[in-house]
Order: sequence, then C-alpha cells, then structure tokens
Amino acid sequence: MKDVRAKKSLGQHFLRDLEAARKIVELMSLHGGYDQVMEIGPGMGVLTQFLLQHTEYQTSVVELDRESVEYLNIHYPQLKGRIHSADFLHQDLSTFFNGQKFGIVGNFPYNISSQILFKVLDYKDYVPEIAGMFQKEVAVRIASKPGNKDYGILSVLLQAFYDIEYCFSLGPEVFSPPPKVNSGVIRLKRNNVSDLGVSESKFKAIVKMGFNQRRKTLRNALRALQLPENPFLNKRAEQLSVADFLELTRLAEDNAPIIE
Repeated sequence: MKDVRAKKSLGQHFLRDLEAARKIVELMSLHGGYDQVMEIGPGMGVLTQFLLQHTEYQTSVVELDRESVEYLNIHYPQLKGRIHSADFLHQDLSTFFNGQKFGIVGNFPYNISSQILFKVLDYKDYVPEIAGMFQKEVAVRIASKPGNKDYGILSVLLQAFYDIEYCFSLGPEVFSPPPKVNSGVIRLKRNNVSDLGVSESKFKAIVKMGFNQRRKTLRNALRALQLPENPFLNKRAEQLSVADFLELTRLAEDNAPIIE
C-alpha cells in the first residue's frame, strides 16, 4: 500500500524525523505506574514503530483517518486488536483499558490539540503522563509560568494537576507536508493533587472569567462575583499562580455563588 495522503481537514502533518520520533517516545517514563500506552493520531506509524520496541508497556492507537487505519493494519500486524478506528474526543477514557491507568503520546493534530488536553483533564486520574507534539505556540502556553504573556487558561487548569516540561522544538521542514508554524514537544506528569479543596467547576469558571478579559484587573474581570477586598484583585489574571486562583475560588465560595 502506498503512503497515506495527509488530509488538511484532519490537521495531518506527518513527522519524518526519526530521531525526533524516538526522542518523543523516550519521554514516556511510566510515571504513575501505567503499563498501557495510547498513541493518538499515529498516521503512518512514525512514533508507533518506536513504541512497539518497548516491552514494558503495551501500545494501542486511536486513529480517525480510515486510510491510516488500513495502512497501520498492513504495516503493523503486531497491533492487531489494538487499533481503534475512532475519534479520541468522543471516547470514554475510563473504559479504554478496563479502568487501568495509561499514558498518552502523539504527534497531535494541531487543530484539536487543546481539545485533546481538555478531554484529558476530565479523565486526569486515568492519565498520569502525556508526551507529544503541539504547535509551538500552544506548547509554550501550556508550560508557561505566571507573569508571562503566554500564560493562560490552559496553563492554569493543566498545571493544577500536572507538572509540565517543555522538552524541545522542531521546525516545519521535518514534517510532510510542512506546517506553517514551528512545533514544540512537551511532557506532562500527574502531580499528587487529588482534591483542589474547592469546587473544580468553580475554579475553572474563575480562571476562564479572569483570562477572558486578561487586560483588565481581576477587580473588573470578576466584578460580577462581588468578592471581598483582596490584594489579588489589583492584579491581572496572568500574574496569578494556580494557588492564587484557588484562593480566589475559596473567596468566591464563601461570599457569592458563581453562575456556571
């Protein structure tokens, strides 16, 4: 079978750099004690070939593109029974491996990479580690710290539950077809936080409210919550750490309901 045709509608850009692929796979450290790995969007298997060399975990793949699924079935017969022809965003991750924890890896489609991470957040106790490729701008944002213009909603929500490391960058030339942007590889490791101590939905609501008007001070961005006086209200959202946002959420819970 000939190579798979990259489809713009699926955000496909196939990685051609084998050394980069190997480095991404080597980021899977089994943090959290998993022995199952799910690769999202394997395409023609450039990561898959290295994943299958690891016997300390079992690799499965989820792929929406039927042409890629056919290619994988032919070229990677050892994946028989572990190729899921499905949309990852519509899966119940708690049932993927009979409730077992699993790592996630991939050269993620850039048009849905943020959605993939929001999906993972909903199942964070099943996914102790993620490693993969993102548009560099997104990767930088996810790993960014407070006080940086790149720091945003996804930074805070993910960093509440994961330790995040920016690993390396890649240019467009190592992909086929080349994207119009640079790419970045990051790794997320689940931290020890099991309970935020506040309503998670209210925490998310306050983070989103703060950043939706990020040029305003939080006094103005969160005015509808009628919070009592607090030094955080004189700052902008990008200046607050995860712990600071949790403190604001406690204030909100004590003083006013949030309309979600």
